[in-house]
Amino acid sequence: MRANLPRRECARRVHTTAVSTDLEMRPATAPEFDAFYDSMSDTFFEGVFEVDVESERERFEPERSLTAWDAGSIVATGGIFSRQLTVPGGIVPMAGVTYITVAPTHRRQGLLTRMLLRQFTDLHDGGAEAVAGLWASEGGIYGRFGYGSAAPRALFTGSKPAFRPGTDLGTGRVRRVSKDALRPHAEAVYEVLRPRTVGHLDRSPAWWDRRLMDPEHWRDGATPNRYVVHEEADGSITGFAVFRVKADWSGAESNSQVIVMDLSGTTPQATARLWRFVLDLDLVSGFRRRLASPEEPVRYLVADPRTVKLEIVDSLWIRIVDLDRALAARRYQVELDVVLEVTDAHCAWNVGRWRLTGGRDGADVRRTSGHADLSLSTTELGAAYLGGTTLQALSAAGQVVEHTAGALRQASLAFGWDSAPWCPEVF
Repeated sequence: MRANLPRRECARRVHTTAVSTDLEMRPATAPEFDAFYDSMSDTFFEGVFEVDVESERERFEPERSLTAWDAGSIVATGGIFSRQLTVPGGIVPMAGVTYITVAPTHRRQGLLTRMLLRQFTDLHDGGAEAVAGLWASEGGIYGRFGYGSAAPRALFTGSKPAFRPGTDLGTGRVRRVSKDALRPHAEAVYEVLRPRTVGHLDRSPAWWDRRLMDPEHWRDGATPNRYVVHEEADGSITGFAVFRVKADWSGAESNSQVIVMDLSGTTPQATARLWRFVLDLDLVSGFRRRLASPEEPVRYLVADPRTVKLEIVDSLWIRIVDLDRALAARRYQVELDVVLEVTDAHCAWNVGRWRLTGGRDGADVRRTSGHADLSLSTTELGAAYLGGTTLQALSAAGQVVEHTAGALRQASLAFGWDSAPWCPEVF
């Protein structure tokens, strides 16, 4: 993860008029990756660094990419990463939509629409992932294409707060390690957390390489990353943290900040001791964590909650590509039997009435001609899919309509889950 969150994940705003069909659109080949990357970086106004290029090349899936060509040059890019997403009650394949750009010279020609619709159609026709996900560089784009904001992230800042009296820090200790020594422990901790944390993604070796990259141009003037693990009395590792420090000696005393890049514990005691460690660093007056769960425990560990400032923004957006397979793949908090009347402006195969029955042991989704209990679009289903956005809240905004008394409350409860979803990495 880089200091400034990558902007390559999604498209810049494109106001579509008519869809252009005269430009060739096809997947990029592996040898065309450099041209693909240059076009994408140019549209996002990013510099090109060899370490970034090689990292992206390692994870690039040519057969799942898209390019639009004009006079021998790439003018639009798109792609998919093949990922696994933790959802309520299970893990499902997810098409990680990425690299979406349209060159400034080719805006308002419908290239964004054409690329996204082709992705939906290819996924559906090929029986591939029933769910797609992305991070949006601009929040106003993807709702138009059926994506719903499903997993918010939190940005935490604050001074060095005191912990609540009596906080249980356990009997473990925090130990400094090298990046190489950290990796197997971080992987093991993450694999404990991933199946039980909705919104988490699988990480191949290439994705771990990316996660632990620390080139200088990502640091924004801060130190290189430091690495620590939380070690129990028996020698087992139950947590880790990655952090850097941004020095500021502009005043008479240090106003330096510790920037928490990652902090994960498999027990409450490990999490608390790791936070205590980073907040107790000498010559540091404050902290910042830009990518955290809205339920990050530090909010509840401190004695004065006003010392921790919280900002909630969107992160993972979910698109229901094949409604029946997607809704059947997750579990539901309480028993549910509801008929949904669904609209979808781009995927006609999702349109109609669907009977959803399910609970914690499984779910069944099939077409029906029965009376609709609720009306909504796939945008709302995407927002509610991970359990972080309630159907009740969407109804209050006029986005879900109840036709049968009590159906909204029951469905809203059923779509919820035990904890808030959180996606800890940008892709």
